[in-house]
Order: sequence, then C-alpha cells, then structure tokens
Amino acid sequence: MAGSSIKTVYDIFQSMEFGPAAASSYAVAQAWLDHHSRSLGLFIDGKFVCPADRKSLSVADSTGGDACRTVCAVDEDVSQCASSAVSGFRLWSGLSCHRRARVLLRLVGVLGQHGQCVSQLCELFGTSCSSSTLVRLLQYYSSWAQLRDALIPNWTPLGVVAVVVTDDCSLYSLLLKVLPALAMGNSVIVVPGGRNAPPALLLAQLFMEAGLPAGALNILNGGDLSLGVKVAQSPSVSYLTCSGNKQDGVMLCKATAGMGVPVSVSPCIGANCPFIVFESADIDSAVDGVIEAAFKKKKEVHWMLCVQESVLDRVVARLRLRVTGMKCVMLDSEEERRLVDAAVQEALQQGATLVQSCAAPPPGTLYPPTVVCGAAPSSPFVVNPSPGPLLPLLTFRSNTEAVTLGNHSPHGQAASIWTEDLTLALETAKSLSVGSVCVNSHSVLDPCMPVSGHKDSGSCTDGGQEGLYQFLCSSSSSPPVPRSSPVSMDYSRFGAAASPAVIPVDSGHASAPKSYMQFIGGKACKSVSGGSVAVRPLGGDGVLAYCPDGGRKDIRNAVEAAIKVQPGWMKKGLSARGQSLYSLAKGLEAKRQDIALSIIAQTGVSLEEAEEEVELSINRLSDWAAYCDKIQGRSLPMPQSGSGFSIPEALGVVGVVLPDKNPLLSMVTLLGAAIATGNAIIMVPSQRHPLPVLTFIQVLQSSDLPPGLVNIVTGSRDQLTVALANHSVIKAIWYWGSAEVRTKHLR
Repeated sequence: MAGSSIKTVYDIFQSMEFGPAAASSYAVAQAWLDHHSRSLGLFIDGKFVCPADRKSLSVADSTGGDACRTVCAVDEDVSQCASSAVSGFRLWSGLSCHRRARVLLRLVGVLGQHGQCVSQLCELFGTSCSSSTLVRLLQYYSSWAQLRDALIPNWTPLGVVAVVVTDDCSLYSLLLKVLPALAMGNSVIVVPGGRNAPPALLLAQLFMEAGLPAGALNILNGGDLSLGVKVAQSPSVSYLTCSGNKQDGVMLCKATAGMGVPVSVSPCIGANCPFIVFESADIDSAVDGVIEAAFKKKKEVHWMLCVQESVLDRVVARLRLRVTGMKCVMLDSEEERRLVDAAVQEALQQGATLVQSCAAPPPGTLYPPTVVCGAAPSSPFVVNPSPGPLLPLLTFRSNTEAVTLGNHSPHGQAASIWTEDLTLALETAKSLSVGSVCVNSHSVLDPCMPVSGHKDSGSCTDGGQEGLYQFLCSSSSSPPVPRSSPVSMDYSRFGAAASPAVIPVDSGHASAPKSYMQFIGGKACKSVSGGSVAVRPLGGDGVLAYCPDGGRKDIRNAVEAAIKVQPGWMKKGLSARGQSLYSLAKGLEAKRQDIALSIIAQTGVSLEEAEEEVELSINRLSDWAAYCDKIQGRSLPMPQSGSGFSIPEALGVVGVVLPDKNPLLSMVTLLGAAIATGNAIIMVPSQRHPLPVLTFIQVLQSSDLPPGLVNIVTGSRDQLTVALANHSVIKAIWYWGSAEVRTKHLR
C-alpha cells in the first residue's frame, strides 16, 4: 500500500535493526514490596526480622526512583545471625546428601509458582536473572549435593560461610556462591549490595518454603562493606568470599587481614575483556555479538574490540549501520556522565573518531552507544575504561599482535574470539591470559563452567566442580588455626631488620665452617650484597656453616630467570616433564648419603630417620613424575548447542617459603608439585635448617631441568617474604611461618 510504514522482510534484513521491545510490567513485584510495607528487614533464623530502632537505607530501582527501604544490621544482629547460622549448620550438614538435594530440587517447583515475582523483582532492581537461569543453577547444584560423598569423598563442609557482594554485582554472581555453599552442606550468611537485597530476601523466603532448615540461610543488609568485616570478625565464620568490583574486594581483604579467616575475592565487575575479530570471522555475526555485549543496559565487564586490519572497513561499516538509531543508555549518576565525557574528549584529542547512535549526546544521564575508532592501546580509557556505553576499537595485523593486545589489560577475566579457523581459535585461546574464552560467542554463563580470573580478576574459582572445593576441607587436613583478634603490624618495618653480624670464629683449618652458595638461573652464586648468614647447629653453640644473605635484588634476579624459562617449560610435553622429574629422583638417590648427613647435622635426628626422609623424598619426586601426564582437562556438559572444555593451566612463577620440619621432604614435595604442573619456582629454605636444601643444589646442577626453572635464595625469612610478596610477577606464595605474617602481611 502506498505510504505504508510497514517494513518488508527485505527492508528488515537490510537494516538489521531490532524490533520494538515489549513493555515491562512490575505488578507482581510491586505487590510483594507493598506486602512488606516497602520496608525490608533482615532474614535471620528462617524469618524476617525488622527491628524498629535500626537505621534504614533507600534502595533505588532501575529507573533511579526509590522503590523500598532496607534495615541496616548492627553488631547485635550480626551476633544473632552467627548463632542462627551455627544452629542451621548442625541441622543442614546432619542431613544426608539425598535429603539436601531434595530441598534444592523442591525449590525448582516453588520457583515455578513464584517465578514471575522473582523475575520482575530482579528486573525492577537491575539485577536481571531469569527464572530459567535460576532453575538451571538449582538443578546443577542439587545434583552435586546428591553426589558429594560419591564423587568428592573425604571432604567435609567448612561450617558457616559468609558471602559478600557489592551493589553493582548481579544476582547470578551471588547465587554462584550461595548455592554451591549450601549444596556442600554449609550454612550461609549473605551480605548483599543494596539492589541485590530485595531479590535475595525473596529467595530466602522461598528457600524456607522449600524446606531449608531455619538458620541455614541468613541475609544481613548494610550500608557498605563494613558490615562484611563485622561478619568476618565473628568466630563462628569459617570462610569469607566476596564478589563485585576490585576496589571493594581489596578493601575487604585489608580490613579482614589478621583475623585468621580465609578470604577469596572474585572481582567480576569492571574488567576489560578483549573481543577479537579475525579476517576469517563471520563479520555479521561478530558485529551482532559485540553490539549485544558492549551496549546492553546492565553489564558487568567492559569490552575492547580488536579487529584485524584487513577487515576493518567492513566491520566499521556494519557498526555504523547497527549503531545508528540505537536508544541511549541510562547512566547511574551525573558523576558517571562526567567520566564518560572526559574519556571521549581524551580519545578525540588523541585522534580517535566516534561512531554514535545520534549526532550529539543528549544532556543528563542518558548517553548514546559509542564506538571509539582508532584508540591507542595505552590510552587510559582503554586500559581502565570508564562506565557507560563506550566501545574502544583497536586494530592488529597478525595473530601475535592480537594476543598481545588481548593480554595488554591488567584484567584477565574473559575473552571472545571470532574466526572460522578452528586451529587459530585454539592457539589464540591458549595464548590469552584470561580465565575463560568463548569462540564465536560471548558471555556464555552456565554453572558447569568454572570461572577463574587471571591477574587482577580474582583469587578463586566459581562454578563447575572446581568451584566446590572452596566450600570444603579435607577430612585429613590439620585443624584450622584458632581465630584471634587482629594485631597491628608496621608494614614499613616488617622484614627490614638487619641480619646478625658474621664475625670470624676460632677454629682450625680442618674444622672451618663450610660456605654454601644459593642457586639462581641454573648457577650457584653468592648473594648480591656479598653478605653471609651463620648456620647454627641444633644446640645453638658454634657455627655449622655459612650461607648467602639474600635480599630483594636476589629475588629480582631469580624472578627474571624464572620468567624467561617458565613459558617454554609450560609448553613442554607432559611426558618430557615427567622424565625430567624422574632424572631428578635418580640424582637424589645418587646423593643419598651426603643429603642424609646434612639432615642429621641440622636436625639432630638419627641416621635411620634421615635415610627414611631421603627415601620418602625420592618416592615423592617419582610420584610427581608419574603425575605429569595424568594432568588433563575435561569436556563440560553444556545445556545448549556447542562444546565446552576445562583445561588446567600453570600459575606462572611461584614463591615458596619452606617450613622448618622435614626440610628435605617438604622441599621436594612442593618443588615437584610446582614444576609438574608447569610452573617455575623460587624457594626460600628454612632459616634454621637450610643445609639439606643447599646440598640438594648439587642434584639440580646435574639434572636436565632448564636453568632458571628452580631457584633457591637463602637469608632472612621475613625479608625474602616481603620481596616475594611485593613482586608483581609472583603469582602465588606457599608460606610456612608465623600465623601473623600469613594472615596479615601476605593478605
């Protein structure tokens, strides 16, 4: 019909624009809020608690208007909640695996009745999590609750677990911690961010309807993360895990340091993730994917579009077509608008060009989707992006450049690769230093997929079987260290004490103490300072030997040697790694007598006990050699089309501060574990008993391990611990020493 505004199928495929969105309705969610008089209290011991004398905070909905108020918990509420959680843990952990699984499955039926209320409440407060996603989470973790004792034997629940999430975190990230904790038999105290509080309280109510024992799930609302610190101070809490932005996670770690409670952080908010488009990609699908990922209303990560130069013009042309006419995105505040404007102006000054959905951004908190073309990789708004609908576009020529751009970010949460070349996709995915990689897709979320960040993107794994172990402890492990009040520590003076002066001792030439060397870069060497430390015998009288007094520069040299060799060692064949460890075991057997005598001289044990420790050490190295080619990934049971794989990766360069007990056996156990899994290692021997480790250097010199893979630095334990902890390349530290250092300084 002439003049008709109805578009044909041909027109729609030419423009590729989205159809009109359905109008949102929050009637059921509003009715639930009205039922609670729009004043939501705490959830303790299976019921709502709303003390009249508590401070309350207003919670804004997704449009910025006030939707309800939440009561803020105080110390009295935290104490009551902890007592309830302990009682709930006794009841919940006392149930059989089958009965716990039935409770979680029963919640699926409850969600069927009230799914509309949950979905609307999540959408109202901008923490969207669909009913189908909740059902999938419950089904997955109910199966693990059923099979815990069968598939994870000899592991028991921790006890009371505290889950803290920030205001900008999604409900999915919250449940990815709460549900596995419950499935493994723990009780949980949740400290949700402001917008997560209403959906969390509704789900707690539904859990009770499904048959969860009172006290197994508790909700405490607060104004900021200081409430999480108060919860961690409770001696009843066994573990604290946090999900949200990096700044709040760092603050929580510092505030809880020294309390003796384990803390893990999943900074899932604000990470900068590469979206890599190769010339072999389906360009239309890739552009659709990046538009959906970068410009959706509520996003937890920022995307950086990396396009191969040969297809840049095609990608930009399709971006212009897709971005034109898109609706502006609502920012959270005027401050965010100021940050977005500053980032755009900085990009324009550096020569970038803009692709926007409208000619000029409107005033206020609305901002159009914007592609920043020609951005420099070192620009601040690329490395640390501002909030808002900004998508920097960078170019690369070769596959190597694409990997370099992808690893340029300080974050390492996720990446998306678009190509029809499977070999290229696998090689690129393996080279990117990120926790998860999607090929020809993005933001795939499923509880069977482990989510583990690299670099600044977290210290724990959520999802999958791997994510369950943070809520379990081995039945054979030693009891946890008793909780204590935090102690003050002067970080500037820790490890700064000078080593005791070494003066000549009166002894004949035949009985003069022997001088040992440390081991860096495959060579025996002195310390950079040239100083030495006296090694005392068991009684403390006299001098048994001298060893180098290593310091920060020695650690620096060891790290430089380790970082050069570790990538090659990680790529080495698994069987070849095993053969190197077998040869190390043979070398130890050849030096059996010398090392046994060093153990006797240091620890005063009998010859029989020393020989037994050497024999155990040889067996332990052989065990790790046999384990090398048993390290394997697994396929993941994806609920929809596609395939998923979980592949174990080496950490990188690992620091180890060895214990005083069993100096040889502890050293080879940790050494074997580190290099068998593809890491390089820097070891600090026991300050009291260093000789067995220093004698072992002869075994390392005769082995076929690449120079720099294993480094041994002697000296003051505290000083070397500070040097390891402050080095940005060190990915992990295994520390044996004082509880004060372990729980406060290293945290």
